[in-house]
Amino acid sequence: MTVLIKTLQVILALSILIIVHEFGHFFFAKLFGVRVDKFFLFFDMGDKKLFSTKSGWFTKLCPKAKDWETEYGIGWMPLGGYCKIAGMIDESMDTEHLKSEPQPWEFRTKPAWQRLLVMAGGVLFNFIFAIIVYSAILAGWGESYIANKGNRIYTNELGREMGFRNGDEILSFDDYVPENFGMLQADLVRQSTEKVTVLRNGDTATFHVDQNLFGAVLNTPGMFDLAVPFKIREIAPGSPNADMDLKAGDQVISIDSTDVEFVQDAWTILEAHTGAKVPVSVLRGSDTLTMEMAVDTAGKLGVYLVQPEIMTKEYTAISAIPAGFRKTFSSIGDYLKDLKMVATPSTEAYKSVGSFIAIGQIFPSAWDWYSFLSILALLSIMLGVMNLLPIPALDGGHIVFTLYEMITGKKPSDKFLYIMQVIGMILIFGLMFLAFGNDIARLIR
Repeated sequence: MTVLIKTLQVILALSILIIVHEFGHFFFAKLFGVRVDKFFLFFDMGDKKLFSTKSGWFTKLCPKAKDWETEYGIGWMPLGGYCKIAGMIDESMDTEHLKSEPQPWEFRTKPAWQRLLVMAGGVLFNFIFAIIVYSAILAGWGESYIANKGNRIYTNELGREMGFRNGDEILSFDDYVPENFGMLQADLVRQSTEKVTVLRNGDTATFHVDQNLFGAVLNTPGMFDLAVPFKIREIAPGSPNADMDLKAGDQVISIDSTDVEFVQDAWTILEAHTGAKVPVSVLRGSDTLTMEMAVDTAGKLGVYLVQPEIMTKEYTAISAIPAGFRKTFSSIGDYLKDLKMVATPSTEAYKSVGSFIAIGQIFPSAWDWYSFLSILALLSIMLGVMNLLPIPALDGGHIVFTLYEMITGKKPSDKFLYIMQVIGMILIFGLMFLAFGNDIARLIR
């Protein structure tokens, strides 16, 4: 069931984003009088289609569809989608139109500024869509996060190798002061951090990090867990320790004669005493109490802990709009930093590149609209930024050629554009091969 729910979320999210992106091209093409031959979700390789408005049964149901200028449909290969614009060399690699005289309704006959907007329309609509979704999220749910200030980390082996220690409170990455605890790992890499300043055992400590480990940081989720003191809030219903004299604020400081500063320190100890009783030292104010507590079959004591404070910012429908703009452009900046890391081989960040499998893993296992919309907005930004890369066959490549024409007054030949399109398709397939290869390697590990 989990796999099914994740799969449905991936298909729905990508379908929405593809339609939004291609509609951006469609909108500007129609605005400038360019004919659009096809508008397809997914690719109809070999002219095989799951649905088409030109199919026999649909034209019988809707006879006017025969006269529609554009064929709308769904292809069988779920690797994207496309908007086939008349007179343009695109991913369909159709060059038949080049054999005839240019027509006034073709893309190639329009002024450069109009062609630029047609090509940039997909990216523009992706960013607008992200602004709308983020604004809706902020208006509906607000913005909640655990503040970095006042909270401490519980790190893994990689973090310790870089110089972090359990109980550190991170003060800054170089000159950057992180605000959101949940973004610490991403901020460490995005800031290209060289020096980290932490609060350790009441003193300020500074150390340098090895940037060659950034690739491992990107591929090791959960490097910074929240270090939670084993401070009891209340006894859980049905707890095996319901009859114990425990009070709110009591803090477990040792289990089976082993010091416990954070709840993470207790996990392996409790698992070793599953279903048994274990001696526990509890700090209450300035007094230390010793008692025997029962460990349930799940390796827990059956108590609720005092949780860290969650910061919440609430927005009205109006104030959520500028906040949505800020969040969108902040996310664009962060993703550009991520791409910079991927393009730096020494960091090995390219190993973090993933395909649909990696995308599926970030969706929750149960349906949650907040999570779905948050991921949808982020994926829309990622799709927009990726399409801006100056690679032939992507929107960014077409935009570069059009800008060159506007600056120099010289239009690249159709033969040149065709060759660049082929090169671009090879590069894109190479990136797809890398992404799928990374996903398979992660699954094997």
